Amino acid sequence: MKVICQKEKLAEGINVVQKAVSSKSNIQILEGILIEAGDNFKMTGNDLELAVECFVDAHIERPGAIVINSRMFGEIVRRLPDSDVLIELKDNNTVTIECENSKFNLKGILPEGFPAIPEIEKKNSFKIDQMLLRDMIRQTLFAVCLDENRPILMGSLMEYDGTTLNIVSIDGYRLALRRTTECVGEKPFSVVVPGKALNELVKILEAEPLEVNVVASDNHILFDMGTRKVQSRLLEGKFLNYAGIIPNEFETRLSVRTKELLSAIERAALMITSEDRGHAIKFNVNEERLVITSSTAIGDAHEEVPVEMDGKKLELGFNPRYLTDVLKVVEDEFIEMSFTTNVGPSVIRPVEGRDYDYMVMPVRI
Repeated sequence: MKVICQKEKLAEGINVVQKAVSSKSNIQILEGILIEAGDNFKMTGNDLELAVECFVDAHIERPGAIVINSRMFGEIVRRLPDSDVLIELKDNNTVTIECENSKFNLKGILPEGFPAIPEIEKKNSFKIDQMLLRDMIRQTLFAVCLDENRPILMGSLMEYDGTTLNIVSIDGYRLALRRTTECVGEKPFSVVVPGKALNELVKILEAEPLEVNVVASDNHILFDMGTRKVQSRLLEGKFLNYAGIIPNEFETRLSVRTKELLSAIERAALMITSEDRGHAIKFNVNEERLVITSSTAIGDAHEEVPVEMDGKKLELGFNPRYLTDVLKVVEDEFIEMSFTTNVGPSVIRPVEGRDYDYMVMPVRI
C-alpha cells in the first residue's frame, strides 16, 4: 500500500473514525484503525458496538490494507506540517508515515482479524437533512438515562409514523421530545439507538445542508452520509409509552423570554454548591412576573423575570440543571411553560407550533 493524502483531510478522517475506537480493550486490534487503499482510501473504527467509516480524498499509488494503532497514528498526523503525507506499507507490516522532513515507522497488524461491519438488512429507512438531524439529537440527548438498571432508557427512541419523525429521550426526571415533518421515509418504524452512539454521531454529522440516509434493521441502524458512515447496534426492549405521560391539561401557563429565564436560573443556582445537591430553586408564579429564589447555608438569591401568565398562582421547586439543560438547546425567543400542580410534571413548548415538548418533574420544597 502506498497513499499520498493532504494532512488536513487525513487528520479530519482520523478524528471521525476514532469515535468508534476502543481506548482500552483486551483485544489489541480494536484499538486500531483499519486503513484500506483500493478504488478509494477508507479508514474504519469498530468497537463491536459502534462502527464508523470515512472515505478520504487521496492519491493511491499501490493498494493494500493494514490496521494501525489509533492513538499513535492520530497524534503523529496532528503534529505533522500542513503538507502532503505519504503512508506506505512495507515489509513486516511496518507502516511508514512521511511528511516533509518528518518520518515515522509504526508496527501494523494484519487486517484479517479486524471485525467486519455487519451487512444491514434494509427493513426501514428515511432521508433527512444532516443539520436538522444533528440539531434534533443535540436537543434531546441530554435526557438519555445513565442508569444501567434501566437499559432501554439509555438510548433515544427514533420513531417515524409515515409523516413525522420523533426523537425521544427519558431519564425518569425529565423527557425531551423533538419532532419534524421534514424527512422522507418508506414506512412507519420505531427503534431505540444507544445514547453513546448518538453522542458520537452528533459530532460526525456535518453542519451543512447535506442529506443523510438512515437505514434500520432489527438489530442495527446505519447513518450514511456518503463519505462518512456510522453504524450502531440497537437497544432491545420496549420503550416507554411517552405520549401517555405528557399532560395536556394545566392549571397555569406562562409565556417567557427564553434567554432571560435561562440567565435568571443560572444566577439563582450559583448559591447551590456541589455540597447542596439536595437544594432546589423555587419558582413563585404571579400574574406579571416569575420570582426565582434559592437559599442555602452560604446565602440566598432573588431573581424576577417578566412573564405573561394565565391561570392560578403557583409555587414549586426545580433542580436547576434540569431546566437549564432544556433552555440551552431551545432556539426560540419565547417559550411557553405549563404547570399542572406543584408536584406534577411541568411542560415547556414553543409558543407557536409543536416542534418540541420538554417535560420536567418538580422537586418538593
